[in-house]
Amino acid sequence: MQQTYAVNPQKEDSNNQFCSYYQCLNGIFDEMCLNSEKIRPHWEDIMRSLNMLGRVELERRWQEAYRLLRDNGVTYNMYGDPQGRDRPWQLDPIPLLISSQEWSSIERGLIQRAELFSLLLADLYGPRETLHKGLLPVELIASYPGFLRPCMTIQYPLRHRLVWYAIDLARTANGQWWALADHTQAPAGAGYALENRSIMSRVLPSLFRNSHVHRISLFFRTLRATLASMSTREDHRIVLLTTGPDNETYFEHAYLAKYLGYTLVQGADLMVREGKVRLKTLGGLQPVEVILRRVDDLFCDPLELHPDSYSGVAGLLQAVRLGNVAMANPIGTGLLEHPGLLSYLPKLARYFLDEDLLIPSPTCWWCGDPQARTHVLANLNQLVIKRTSFHSGQKASFRGRLLDFKQSNQLRDEIRAHPHWFVGCQEVEYSTTPVFTNGRFEPRQMVLRSFLVSSEDEHRVMPGGLTRVSSNPDSPFFSTQGAGISKDTWVLASEPESESLSLHSFKQAFVAFEGKRELPSRVAENLFWLGRYAERADCTSRLLRTVLLYLAEPYEFANFERRPCLHSLLRAVTLLTETHPGFIGTGAQAKLEAPESELLSVFLDQNRIGSLSSTLRFLLNAAKSVRDRISPDIWRVITDIDDQLQTMQREASIRPSEALAGLDNLILALAAFAGLSIENMTHGQGWLFLMIGRRLERAVHLTGLFHATLTTITAEETVLLENLLSVTDSLLSYRRYYRSQPESHATLELILRSESNPRSLGYQLVRLTTDIAELPRNEIEPYRTSEERLILEALTQLRLADMEKLAQPTDRYFRKELEQLLTDLGKLLPKLSDALTHSHFSHADQPRQLVQLGMEVD
Repeated sequence: MQQTYAVNPQKEDSNNQFCSYYQCLNGIFDEMCLNSEKIRPHWEDIMRSLNMLGRVELERRWQEAYRLLRDNGVTYNMYGDPQGRDRPWQLDPIPLLISSQEWSSIERGLIQRAELFSLLLADLYGPRETLHKGLLPVELIASYPGFLRPCMTIQYPLRHRLVWYAIDLARTANGQWWALADHTQAPAGAGYALENRSIMSRVLPSLFRNSHVHRISLFFRTLRATLASMSTREDHRIVLLTTGPDNETYFEHAYLAKYLGYTLVQGADLMVREGKVRLKTLGGLQPVEVILRRVDDLFCDPLELHPDSYSGVAGLLQAVRLGNVAMANPIGTGLLEHPGLLSYLPKLARYFLDEDLLIPSPTCWWCGDPQARTHVLANLNQLVIKRTSFHSGQKASFRGRLLDFKQSNQLRDEIRAHPHWFVGCQEVEYSTTPVFTNGRFEPRQMVLRSFLVSSEDEHRVMPGGLTRVSSNPDSPFFSTQGAGISKDTWVLASEPESESLSLHSFKQAFVAFEGKRELPSRVAENLFWLGRYAERADCTSRLLRTVLLYLAEPYEFANFERRPCLHSLLRAVTLLTETHPGFIGTGAQAKLEAPESELLSVFLDQNRIGSLSSTLRFLLNAAKSVRDRISPDIWRVITDIDDQLQTMQREASIRPSEALAGLDNLILALAAFAGLSIENMTHGQGWLFLMIGRRLERAVHLTGLFHATLTTITAEETVLLENLLSVTDSLLSYRRYYRSQPESHATLELILRSESNPRSLGYQLVRLTTDIAELPRNEIEPYRTSEERLILEALTQLRLADMEKLAQPTDRYFRKELEQLLTDLGKLLPKLSDALTHSHFSHADQPRQLVQLGMEVD
């Protein structure tokens, strides 16, 4: 039942009515409303400011927040989406407010809970006194998949047991905060909380400043200092281990890695050699001292834990056991997420701390206990049933009152068959907080995820955290895999907080890493292919645009056979995109006579390998894999490309004129990507591979384009040459250099051999020669590398070629010498790509040789 009352009873114009009335839920604690007459004191100033803004302005600010989130690429990967799309992160413009006085009591309860779990972790993987003394049933621990026996002998320093910790909090009707769940393996959400704060401080700057909100930057400085203290070396290397772009919170992984200044790695980037963890970089294997992991326990080491894991590192647990690498959090901390532990926490708090829990958990009954099982089975429709062990596709929890008769009986049978796998918990009515939707405020039930990090002498709590509210007013569930909404959480101070928050206490040794000694081989490969896909998309877009423009021109002959230039261009589309049969194979004649449908397919069919849409999809995937290396401006361009592609693919049918407009926009976006890549990226090893990928792909495209069009002579060669100059964006350059219609030898000179035209093949080969010479190499190797020899051979062949001779036909319709040169270059360029892959992307270790008496022994 809902109750309506005025939260600001003064009369206002229609623009401000959105915040004058608010419907709260009867019997449920509301974060904003104190009673039916007024709102809570710490909400008054903010609500007054929001009323002054009015509905229209607040809507505009919300749209601005949405734009910033989109531009920054803030997403949460949505499982079960048939297209595998990233779901945009949703942020409500109304923050959750908590007073400093209340937060102080919450903070004490959170720190108490962290200390309790730290002691419990040390006991369960150490002396196990809680089991020996009967404080915990042995079966409770032994039956839980998160209890990892290989971790039982590992000892951690006190402050390194639980470095990174998160708790889900909810408030009940009487105002009491409850701890719903603990996250101890790889807690997610802190990065999203940081991004929410960044967005809110931009869209509501005056409100944020005047509210004296506690800053959260100190929390992340503490995290950096703690992780640095876990290494025994001053020149420590800390990495953030992720499962990759398919992870639901991959945005956060990349965001935190960039924010904290750590290298983002996947399992394949690391290896264990002689009991030590090494990072595979272009400069060889580099030591890793600390790993901030975002990979669950079981998938960290396929050698000792889950054998099918592709996310972990074989031998990682042994390296931890030997003390050669520190983990945050330690492997095995997933045991603390066991929902059955909630039943025993009050007793454990008194045992370890001699205190009662300041923030209790809902009453739970572990079904492995006969009496608890009897209670759960008898009260199934009043409880939330949680699985402690489940497979993919199984639900992790059930609300008993939502199950029908058949489902209830089925669940009871499962509980009787496997009682150790189920926990029944008291269902809690969560408090509500206002959200801005449809131009007005509505109450939604909320959960607050708070974060803690250990420091030298205590645990430090992030002031606030990540608040989640349901997008459905009738649903109290807050799964991030659903369509939930987030909120920034403001802990309000009584006075402005100092800008300098004990910066001197976080002073660390200055460490500088050479770029080549920090760049993982996988990242270098993804940057290389990002460059190739970007250039391939640009070349394909320009070719399609030129063909569509040529088709749009009026022509006196309707018969296709009277337009031989078009035949060459259409043939080039199929050959360069490899979208066979296209305009060459079976059914080609019909497509040649009406080519629009085939051209649109080559443009928009994302399921067709080689199409422009498919290439752009590969580009986006490569960009996601290295998004921690990409500046925000470049990422905005990538987001624009993705949006343009989706917009056109949603259309039921596209006319050629609309396709031309779409191609113009894509070409402009790709040009922006190229420019920002040069201006916004540090010109280190990663940038070199991006540029090498672009140069190599453009060289491949140009050789293929000339091979498809100019080796065979057509009746309309002047028109064909003009179109080729347009495809290569060299038409204006030709007109400046030559005062005549396009000639074949001059066109070859400008686009094929010129070393000053950025669009020419010669220019690409010269730049490739320079860039490849700067790549890391074995310092003791006196000879040229294989890639250096290949690019030198290609450049030499081109420089020695006679353009006028190449332009001359060997017979009436064919240029054999041009065809031979392009064929030779077409073989060398793929070999160059393979050589780069072999030398830099398959790196494991630097070769070591013993030389004795003139003989080399591996």
